[in-house]
Amino acid sequence: MISLSPVQSLLACCLVLVVGRVLTTRIGLLARYSIPDPIVGGLLFAVIAYLLSTWGGISVSLETSVKPTLLLLFFGCIGLTANLKLLAKGGPRLIAFLLALIPFLVLQNAVGLGMAWLLDLHPLMGLLGGTITLVGGHGTGAAYATRFADFNNIQDVMALAMTSATMGLVLGGVVGGPVAEWIMRRHKLSGSLDHAPDAKHEAPDLTESAGPASAGTFIVSMTAAFVCLVVGGYLAALVEDAPVSLPNFLWCLATGVVIRNGGEHLGLKLDDRVTDIIGTIALSLFLGMTMMTLDLSSVARLAGPLALMLAVQTVFCALYAAWVVFRLLKRDYEAAVMSAAFCGFSLGATATAIANMQALTRRHGPAPEAFIVVPVTGAFLVDILNVIVLTSLISLPFVGGM
Repeated sequence: MISLSPVQSLLACCLVLVVGRVLTTRIGLLARYSIPDPIVGGLLFAVIAYLLSTWGGISVSLETSVKPTLLLLFFGCIGLTANLKLLAKGGPRLIAFLLALIPFLVLQNAVGLGMAWLLDLHPLMGLLGGTITLVGGHGTGAAYATRFADFNNIQDVMALAMTSATMGLVLGGVVGGPVAEWIMRRHKLSGSLDHAPDAKHEAPDLTESAGPASAGTFIVSMTAAFVCLVVGGYLAALVEDAPVSLPNFLWCLATGVVIRNGGEHLGLKLDDRVTDIIGTIALSLFLGMTMMTLDLSSVARLAGPLALMLAVQTVFCALYAAWVVFRLLKRDYEAAVMSAAFCGFSLGATATAIANMQALTRRHGPAPEAFIVVPVTGAFLVDILNVIVLTSLISLPFVGGM
């Protein structure tokens, strides 16, 4: 057993991210389909760890207690860069995105229920392989798995939920880029960097700040990000027993939005470029650690019906993104980027959606509307809509009647 300390685990994750970046830039297939660096590097680490454990009897244990903090830090930074003034510009696209999302939530669960019926599984397993873990992620999966174990006596439901959510992260990161690249080739779309391949791409600057970033601007942005974590955690604790459970990251993001848009009236100005860097680092470390700790042996044991269900869901999601989402979103470059993001959070998480968009925009050019619409939809709205859909379905007698 090789147990890595917190610092060693972070070092290992950073090395994985470096390896992932090298592979995605030097291997044509990975670059062509814009596969995110953490997905590539993390999966490679997971495979090596699995081989060492299976053939060499050597297991590697990472200290990953920092993962929840990294995720909250990322969403806090998303809120801190959410300039609500730009929503007027992204408004029609936001509405179109929601019009595509709402029926998808119902259809994804319908696919899960249909697969559970075909495989002779409990109907709740269909929801578990639907929006509970795919749209909801690990947090929603764990919450519902506990309820299913307590009230429905479903065995190994927690392991199944965590495996499904983790595999959803992988699948969402893997298929998003290829779907967008296929759309762009089919419809002959291109971003700004496709016309200037030597140009340097930076994240869109949503503020009027100018000049190089300094240590002071980093300290201010870090302070604001940690305020989001503290205040968001406090708000989450206040509503912990509320009838409708909202994820903790939603409160961190909301706090960031208030600071970003209300702070301007108090003279507080944040450098969005710096905040974006902090959030990107947190996101990369979170996804890297998630992929590195993927237990392939557990996945193999649970594979069977779950793998088949996830495979069908992946195909359905890719087709829906390409033929419905893209068509509702003006059929342009931004729509292609948002289609990749749709694959990310409809199979994995909003973090995966952002990673998909970052991989695409790094290669093809900025998509500023996408970086407003997707976080707002993925963080503020999809979880609320998902709870409503799931509550309605679980109350049906032939599903759960809970």
